[in-house]
Amino acid sequence: MRLAWRFALREMRGGLSGFVIFLLCITLGVGAIAAVNSVASMMSEGIAREGKAILGGDLRFQLVQRERTPEEATYIDGLGEMSQTAGLRSMIRLADGSDQSLAEVKAVDEAYPLYGSVDTTPPIALETLLEERNGRYGAVAAQELYDRLDIAPGAIVRLGDAEIELTGVLNREPDILSDGFVFAPRLMMSRAGLDASGLIQPGSLVEYDWRVKLPAGSDPEAIAEEARQAFPTAGFRVRTSDDAAPSLQRNIERFSQFLTLVGLTALIVGGVGVANAVRAYLDGKRPVIASFKSLGAAGRLVVLVYLLQIMALATVGVAMGLVLGAIAPFVTARFLESVIPVSASASFYPGALLIAAIFGFLTALTFALLPLGQTRDIAATALFRDAGATASGRLRWTYVIMTGVLALCIAGLAIFMARDKEIALIFLAGTAAAFVILRFVAAGVMALARRAPRVSSTPLRLALGNIHRPGALTSSVVLSLGLGLTLLVTLAIIDYDLRQEVGTGLAGRAPNFFFVDIQNNEIDEFRRTVEETAPNSTLDAVPMLRGRITHLGDQDVATMEIPEEGGWVLRGDRGVTYAAEEPANSTLTAGQWWPSDHDGPPLVSFADEEARELGLEIGQTITVNVLGRSITAEIANFRAIEWEDLSINFVMVFSPNTFAGAPHAWLATLTLDDGGADRSGVDVTEREKSIVNTLTNAFPAVTTVRVKDALDAVNQLIAQLALAIRVAAGVALVASVLVLAGALAAGNRARVHDAVVLKTLGATRATLIKAFATEYALLGLATGIFAIAAGAAASWFVVDQVMTLPYRFDWTVALTTLVVSLVLTVGFGLAGTWRILGQKAAPVLRNL
Repeated sequence: MRLAWRFALREMRGGLSGFVIFLLCITLGVGAIAAVNSVASMMSEGIAREGKAILGGDLRFQLVQRERTPEEATYIDGLGEMSQTAGLRSMIRLADGSDQSLAEVKAVDEAYPLYGSVDTTPPIALETLLEERNGRYGAVAAQELYDRLDIAPGAIVRLGDAEIELTGVLNREPDILSDGFVFAPRLMMSRAGLDASGLIQPGSLVEYDWRVKLPAGSDPEAIAEEARQAFPTAGFRVRTSDDAAPSLQRNIERFSQFLTLVGLTALIVGGVGVANAVRAYLDGKRPVIASFKSLGAAGRLVVLVYLLQIMALATVGVAMGLVLGAIAPFVTARFLESVIPVSASASFYPGALLIAAIFGFLTALTFALLPLGQTRDIAATALFRDAGATASGRLRWTYVIMTGVLALCIAGLAIFMARDKEIALIFLAGTAAAFVILRFVAAGVMALARRAPRVSSTPLRLALGNIHRPGALTSSVVLSLGLGLTLLVTLAIIDYDLRQEVGTGLAGRAPNFFFVDIQNNEIDEFRRTVEETAPNSTLDAVPMLRGRITHLGDQDVATMEIPEEGGWVLRGDRGVTYAAEEPANSTLTAGQWWPSDHDGPPLVSFADEEARELGLEIGQTITVNVLGRSITAEIANFRAIEWEDLSINFVMVFSPNTFAGAPHAWLATLTLDDGGADRSGVDVTEREKSIVNTLTNAFPAVTTVRVKDALDAVNQLIAQLALAIRVAAGVALVASVLVLAGALAAGNRARVHDAVVLKTLGATRATLIKAFATEYALLGLATGIFAIAAGAAASWFVVDQVMTLPYRFDWTVALTTLVVSLVLTVGFGLAGTWRILGQKAAPVLRNL
């Protein structure tokens, strides 16, 4: 080892020409992984650090559709300082009834907030802004609500049956992240003001929260468990500050996993560049290696000398990548604070950097072993004699096995880190399959070139010969460019399909409106008003309650490990309904529907896909807590549901006798005739606005959700995701470009020999340029076609099988990919060729 290290250091003094691509590939991949995981760690630490402010307390008790009982109130109030809020969605109307907007209404008490602070304009006490003046309660609203209604602070608006005065702008509320998905602007008011509006009725969809600030030294987890034991059938959802924003945390983990896998792909693509650089470097060191062996050096010493050099360079590349990853949190902190209202305190995250470093070293070692192994057993005579060609020798199985073990280590580490191990396994399997398939594609291109009929065009004949000759660049070019372009096509088509489905597909199939909180005594009048306002349209209405699954059979959901697939059904409250007849928009897949006059034990129909994911069976029981009452029902059948059409669907539909006498409201959808097109020529938007005005003024307590507005909110989220996806795809493409440049540079030594011999035999520079350009164009065309086919297959799997959305192939992506592949291969190829064609013939011919 000491001797090898001395030789390695001495050789490195002479320069390491050709390793720029090597360093850039390692730096890019390591930097991407380190940056993603460092930023994710920063966000997770921010959520954990501000957990109390995000949750609004040390403990949070939540109920839907009912307030706490006196016994429950006594228990909660005795835990410590308490603050109560109530939240619901409702319509904010202008005083003259000419316009309205959906808002997320939040009623708070004098103790709010227990942790953190509310930022308003003007910056005065929240209690003052919300107090009653001249018979009207005050409220503050997000700027978006002012913009939607084209009003300013000081305006008088209507909420339910009450007039309220908008006294300020709500800039920031500390606990908004713990309130779940919010797609309408916030309006914050006092509880007295909400009570005056008349919106809270029996069965109304209201979420009640009690936040508790515990005395110092208390154990929130222990108290939460005690509360669950004390009120097992109350239906409370109890959370601690350690679980302040679980949905956001899961999304951060999932997205960081996706970006880490993309970064790992970029690193693996860069590994091809590592292999090319090592191979080219060793090819240039053939005389030195021959000298080593002539002087009696063993093959393992030669391998060790150059392995030490390569790993020393890998250390430099990893270090540069870690620097990029380390500064990423400092660069992105302010941007993330504008997107997610959590204070991002940037720091260094050793765990994230260590993981990236391990990936970097493993990748460098994996892709360097095979080129090193090819050099080990080449005789010194062959090295001297074959000075003008690429080195090739038999490869010992030891190196193949070691390379395989290292590759498995990379895959194992990636799977171990992943939250969703199945997705990580599929991703890595797809990458490995792409490697193998690209090898076959390269072999196929070479075989076609070898069997092509003889052509009269000299440039074309030379191009075909260059594609299949020994030491051809075909394999390197196809592999390096193919992986990056395949990933680019896959991500681009997924992005396209998501946008098409949300922007066009869903908009065409979905109803125009959802109506929530239609009271029992209003449903008949509501139907008549809709018929008068929107004749020939379709109104579907069903009763709705909210409930939380507490037990699957005898298993307590609170103590079970919730599965990744289907687990969303068990998290939080779900809408439930009852029906005597089978819903028209679903199909039974197992079991039988109950008789319309069923009067026996409660029965339930469960969504088929979710039931299979949770391992449920016909005849099994589930327990649901509704309005503080635990109801156990037997699963009578499974239904296949088309969630994608946004019609009224429920995971659970109960037999009508289950909720006899329970207070509840109704949920309805309205689909305008001809999909919302008005034959009279009235603009669709104006017609929808007129319908909403009429219904909102007639039924002020009914919440109207315009589906287009909800889809616009989803589109904004997709746009933010798409930006990250494009950045990730760009990283992979940059890695491919670097590898392509390295592959072409690695072949320059042999190309110099070819160009000089051909020029000596009479070939002109124009002929050679045409030949090389034709070769690169053919390789780029073949690679682009493969990338389109492979990317289409991969995106189909993700969109159709994983997301279960309609798949659409975008030919714009396909043509763009072809153009990119041709420009890159021809451009980089000719850039290197131009320098080659200027080489003097004498020095090259003298060494043949």
